[in-house]
Amino acid sequence: MPESAWKLLFYTISWSYGIYLLFFTDYPFFYDPPSVFYSWQKGMDVPTDIAIAYLMQGSFYGHSIYATAYMDTWRKDSVVMLLHHVVALTLIACSYAFRYHNVGILVLFLHDVNDIQLEFTKLNVYFKHRGGVYHRLNDVLSNIGCLTFTISWFWFRLYWFPLKVLYATCYSSLQLVPNIPFYFFFNALLLVLTLMNIYWFLYIVLFVAKVLMGQMQEVNDVREYDVEDSKKP
Repeated sequence: MPESAWKLLFYTISWSYGIYLLFFTDYPFFYDPPSVFYSWQKGMDVPTDIAIAYLMQGSFYGHSIYATAYMDTWRKDSVVMLLHHVVALTLIACSYAFRYHNVGILVLFLHDVNDIQLEFTKLNVYFKHRGGVYHRLNDVLSNIGCLTFTISWFWFRLYWFPLKVLYATCYSSLQLVPNIPFYFFFNALLLVLTLMNIYWFLYIVLFVAKVLMGQMQEVNDVREYDVEDSKKP
């Protein structure tokens, strides 16, 4: 429970900061995705406000790699989770180093919102039976959170992410910056991230289907049913 509370706090702050950058500054990246490559140059300066976002996210995912490998309960999707954190940290570090930070801000914004809903839902799952007493409000909130989490996962990660990010990195980048460095490297990592998003969405759909078909009577933490019987190596 403390882990979920900490993650909820972090992702709320991070996503709120992403909203500020994309909707309350002059950055046009959300409404005009190809603009992430306008005036791109090797060694260009990274704006301080974007550098702050990168510092927060890099620190968080660096810790997450260690936590997943050595601290968290080992589950069936833990290998995929660990791979996700490694890919995320690699993208953060390399996109900063090679000045693709504009793309990075858009990627982070489209992913953080789902983690807010996930941790919010998990906290309400934990709280609905606290003290040996059933709390209906937390049960209702966990059900609402599960529904909005499923919808937003599809909308942000499986619709907007390819439409805005992959379109800009796979197509617009070559139109605006011919022979752009590390084109295949970065797009390969972004495609791996997309495949992981699809993998987890299948988990989510199966989980929701079980609830709707009555195979599960209430929303619980889906990952709790996938704890490995064997201990971590």
